[in-house]
Amino acid sequence: MSQSQSISVSSLKPGERAVVEQYASNAGREYKLKLLALGLTKGTEFTVVKASPFGDPVEIELRGYRLSLRRHEAEVVLCSQ
Repeated sequence: MSQSQSISVSSLKPGERAVVEQYASNAGREYKLKLLALGLTKGTEFTVVKASPFGDPVEIELRGYRLSLRRHEAEVVLCSQ
């Protein structure tokens, strides 16, 4: 995958690694601030640990801890592999 293509966290499979690039334009300011406070800042590398069969929730590992995101939350975080 090209570095210029952004994909959402919700489209990644367990075991895949990626780097946070930006947030989708439809994400509200308050929600972006919440994600930033959780450590999902630009340039942060993470690994998808688990995803339910229907994609809700997705568990990622970053900065030494695991974080579960609902599908609509994971779709807002855009990343590159």
